[in-house]
Formats: sequence, C-alpha cells, structure tokens
Amino acid sequence: MKRVFLIVLDSFGIGEAPDAKDFHDEGSNTIKAASTSEFFSMPNMQKLGLFNIDGVDCREGNEKPQGSFARMTETSKGKDTTIGHWEIAGIQSMKPLPTYPDGFPADVLEKFSKAVNRGVICNKPYSGTDVIRDYGKEHVETGDLIVYTSADSVFQIAAHEDVVPIETLYEYCRIAREILVGEHGVGRVIARPFEGEYPDYKRTSRRHDFSILPPQETMLHNLKDKGLDVIAVGKINDIFAGQGITEYVYTSNNDEGIDRTLEYMDKEFEGLCFINLVDFDMLYGHRNDVDGYAKALTNFDNRLPSILEKLGEDDILMITADHGCDPLTPSTDHSREYTPWVIYGKKVKENNNLGTRDTFSDIAKTITDYFGITSGIAGKSVLKDII
Repeated sequence: MKRVFLIVLDSFGIGEAPDAKDFHDEGSNTIKAASTSEFFSMPNMQKLGLFNIDGVDCREGNEKPQGSFARMTETSKGKDTTIGHWEIAGIQSMKPLPTYPDGFPADVLEKFSKAVNRGVICNKPYSGTDVIRDYGKEHVETGDLIVYTSADSVFQIAAHEDVVPIETLYEYCRIAREILVGEHGVGRVIARPFEGEYPDYKRTSRRHDFSILPPQETMLHNLKDKGLDVIAVGKINDIFAGQGITEYVYTSNNDEGIDRTLEYMDKEFEGLCFINLVDFDMLYGHRNDVDGYAKALTNFDNRLPSILEKLGEDDILMITADHGCDPLTPSTDHSREYTPWVIYGKKVKENNNLGTRDTFSDIAKTITDYFGITSGIAGKSVLKDII
C-alpha cells in the first residue's frame, strides 16, 4: 500500500529566487529571517536535511541527513498560493493571474454590487487586519461590503458575521467568482469574516477560498483517474476548486492540520494526502511577525516525530512550500524565493542532495511516477534518484 504525505509549509521560502528582482523581492529569505528569532528551533528538520539544501546557511547542516532534499525553483510567473500549488501539482503558468494594485475596475464592482444588492467600500490593496480596523465601523453602520485585494490575484470580501451571516457571505463570494472570469479571472475570491466590537474587530476562522479552476490536468486528476485516493487537508480543496480531490477536511490552524494528518495516517488508503499548513503565511508572514513565524516553525518541528513514527513501509513524506513571505522585509506580501523539498521514508535514500530543481513540478512528476502513472504534466521525476 503506497501512500505519499505532501505537506506544504505555506510561505516557507529559503532564499531569493534568481528572478527576485523582477518581483521587487531582492534579499528576501524567509527561513533566514525566522532563524534570527530566539524561538527558532528545527532539529528534526535538520536531521532530515533541511539545512543541507543548497544555499541554506542559517544553521549547520547535518553530517549525515536522514532524507533526500532539494532546492526548488518556481517557473511560473507568479508568487501566490494558487500559482505555487498549481506548479507543485504539475501546472506551469506562463501568464500571471491578474492583480489590481489600483483596485478593481468600476464596471466589475458595479456588476458585483448590483448582483448582491449591497454597496462596496475600500477597493484597495490592504492588510487583512488593517482593513477591518479602518473600514469595519463603516461596514457595520451601512452594511456595505469591504472589498479589497493584495499583491496577489485575489478579490477579498470582509464582512462582520452579525451583519452578513456566514453562508450569505459565501454566496456573495460565489457570485463574485462567476463575475470574475476571462481577463478578470483572479486566482481566488476569499471570504474574510470578522467579529467583535469597534475598534477591536477580529477575523474568525471561517475564511473560505473560491478558486479559479485549474486550466489543465494536475497530478490530482492523474491519481484520482487511476482510482487512487486524493485526500486534501486544510485549504488544498479550495485551491484546486475541488478538482481531482476524493476526500477533504478543512482546518482552523496548523495544529489541527497536523492532527487531521495523523488521523489519516492511521487509516488504510492508497494514494496522496496533500496538506497545507497556512499559519506561517496568514498569521505571521503577512504581519511581519518574526517571532510568531519562528514559533510556528518550531511547533511544526516539535510535532514532526509523531508524523515520522506513523510512516509505513511504502510511505513517503515530502515537505515543501509554495512561495516565500519574509517577515523581516518592509513588504507584507509574498516573496519570490526558492522553496525546500525534503523527502523521507523507509525506502528513501539518506544523505541525498538532489541539487537545485528547475520547477516545483518535479514534485508532481515524482509522485505520479511512484504510483506508476504516465502523465503529461510538467516536471521531471527524481524517483530513481531517491528510492
């Protein structure tokens, strides 16, 4: 019974990519930034080879790491969650998804406002916590929806749960998703509910992403079509708009994501368990919280042994990321960085440096190869190099 557990540490970049300057991200290095905190400690990832990866110099490498490892280069023209996960799954996006540094066009907002029968306020790139601080009171008083974006390809709708019930907010997002197609086909429409009294508004855990459909087949389609299980933990189901998924569970934080993963490890299935741990990005990277980021990494590392202990004879664990989000740079946006690929299993070669890979899609190609699937997705398999 073959199983792959693919964990995405959301935004855990390991140094500026060769084209970082094209994204105004020179000098970004998320792992190095987190390592400056006194709360940073990742001895278990160190044992697997994290600090032996090319270019990672913030801690000493292990003399004989227990896994295989590589530095991953993003080929796609973007640095957001959707593009990063798509590339991990075998899609290389040569055309970036649309972004709106000056806000959304008036005709788009008018169409949306008319469809939901509510006004719209803000319409700017904004921090998610700042936007409810600055516009939350007006929203509660008027019922107008807070629509905002970021450096990513996103259309975000913030609403107080006492003003707009959560299911209504989700319906507004579905309406926006139907409107935002073609040239305005943003990667994600995101529900951003919040609660509380002014000025102490707080976002709730009932965020929900409504993603654009992947433009072509992914490894998820390949696995599902072969009758294998494709289990999504966290926001993976949203990122892929449910395409190629056989079972999914949402989570409210990293610990719950790890808990659900451990539960799946106790079940019998054959195929892929694809996990996203979002707290690194959502709670710490975007808020430039170095200590928070470091604590989250340390917590993951502390829980890693419980994952390793449950790996079966033919199981493979892969740990990677989708982009960077350096908490030490002035920007609060994602950063164009290399990402790690750490691979471990009872049949995986130890002390095995796979160098710098040309694309995140090598992950997809390796996974489909492991299950004996010939696929047209992008990437090069390293299966023969790791088993």
